[in-house]
Amino acid sequence: MTTLTGVGVSPGIGVGPAYVLSYEAAVPSPEARHGGDAAAERARAEAALERVAADLEERGARAGGEARDILDAQAMMARDPGLTAEVARLVDGGTGAARAIYEAFGRYREALAGAGGYLGERVADLDDVRDRAVAVLEGRPLPGVPVRAAEPYVLVARDLAPADTALLSRDVVAAFVTEQGGPTSHTAILARAMGVPAVVACPGATSIAAGTRTLVDGTGGLVRAEPSGSEVAEARAAAAARQAGLAAATGPGATSDGRPVPLLANIGGPRDLAAALEHGAEGVGLYRTEFLFLDRASAPGEEEQEAAYQEVLDAFPGGRVVVRTLDAGADKPLAFLPPQAEEPNPALGERGIRLSRAHPEIMNVQLAALARAASRSSARLQVMAPMVATAEEAAWFAAACAEAGLPSAGVMVEVPSAALRAADLAAVVDFLSLGTNDLAQYAFAADRQLGALTALHDPWQPGLLDLVALAVEGAGEHGTPCGVCGEAAADPALACVLVGLGVASLSMSAPALPAVRAVLSRHSREQCVLAARAARAAASATEARTAARAHLPGLAELAL
Repeated sequence: MTTLTGVGVSPGIGVGPAYVLSYEAAVPSPEARHGGDAAAERARAEAALERVAADLEERGARAGGEARDILDAQAMMARDPGLTAEVARLVDGGTGAARAIYEAFGRYREALAGAGGYLGERVADLDDVRDRAVAVLEGRPLPGVPVRAAEPYVLVARDLAPADTALLSRDVVAAFVTEQGGPTSHTAILARAMGVPAVVACPGATSIAAGTRTLVDGTGGLVRAEPSGSEVAEARAAAAARQAGLAAATGPGATSDGRPVPLLANIGGPRDLAAALEHGAEGVGLYRTEFLFLDRASAPGEEEQEAAYQEVLDAFPGGRVVVRTLDAGADKPLAFLPPQAEEPNPALGERGIRLSRAHPEIMNVQLAALARAASRSSARLQVMAPMVATAEEAAWFAAACAEAGLPSAGVMVEVPSAALRAADLAAVVDFLSLGTNDLAQYAFAADRQLGALTALHDPWQPGLLDLVALAVEGAGEHGTPCGVCGEAAADPALACVLVGLGVASLSMSAPALPAVRAVLSRHSREQCVLAARAARAAASATEARTAARAHLPGLAELAL
């Protein structure tokens, strides 16, 4: 029996024979040249890329939902004018079509990997487009996985591209396991949307022999090859008990002694509303509006934006909806803005509120659209700016919101300076919201896309908890609420710790809401405070997690 450990990103228990995806993309020879007709070779390359784009769009149309959005974005990669121009340049220099695509995509790949953030997570998608185009040119089968099987299988791979999984269902796949990826990878996103257990960042997973019966615990992040019958029964019983316990907790979030803790959903647009409502979200704690702006040649107009905001606001009458203004630039470039100067470290470049200040016309249209939508809704709209580092930036944003007629302006705490000087920020805005993913990245000087640095991104790191505590304390000096909208809030035990640190609200991906609601309902605020103190007193993330859980007996009751 082999037991591997990774990161659980979609809860539940999956059992089935392992299907190990071992597709190895061919690498065209560096010496590959065409016969001299550059125009014909360019046409071959363009036709291959268009065929791949059309295939991805067709798969997306069949899959629907979130998978369609992801595959449509991937198809746009195949049609990217910059990549096409680079392929043409290489072909004009004599390089064969397949090698030209391989090299052009390779250079773009390096840029994305170096950028990190949203685009860094798209490297696997870019590789998939490249490999599919090369396969078309060389007459080889495209990558793929079985969409029918005698029994649901556990899909194991180094990484998975959206096209590999979009047409699968729970009837076909029992679980996903990948050696790479993270909580925001497309494997994680699609697995949660499908309701299929998934474990990512699991070293050694592809060493599992094909056909081996495999147990996947998407909650605990465990992958067990050749489990015994009793182990499978125990895992399923624990999952059933956990589900029953979660279902018993209903209503608004609160501790066992009645302290309210609003539980909100992180969303990317109206398409995520159904899941948020299904899982009992009390509102929206983070509306990522950049998905309205990315992968398009022109900025969305005020009416288009207003419609997207209106739909979300109307879904929560009387509830709270927190909208983050455009978080783009550097790692998420906008095609409709002039190209930025090359930045040696895009994660530290002109992004978030810095981009808004450089192009205020984009933000002004967004704020106007939000104000119009809010005027037609009973929801309580709050608007916040990303990547704020100083009180001067916070005051500038608050003034812009006031001028647009927006009643509540806040900022995200994502960089250490904002956490350290939270009192200064809280003096000029109405609320703060902690983005734990970026805060960890900047606090530990660790790119969140590098698998080797995963440990530094563990939200249980005591240093990160110290920054959260500082931000909450600073905000409290002015009576300003400070919530958390990073996915750290999705960990039920850590949610209790955050409440113990004084966090005012918790926002997370919708499927995590029931577990957090249930765990909070089983613990008093005093237990949460004791757990928070124990975690901050620890010397490592592992010790912090263990120390906190000792004060949270309700976790064992729910088998979490």
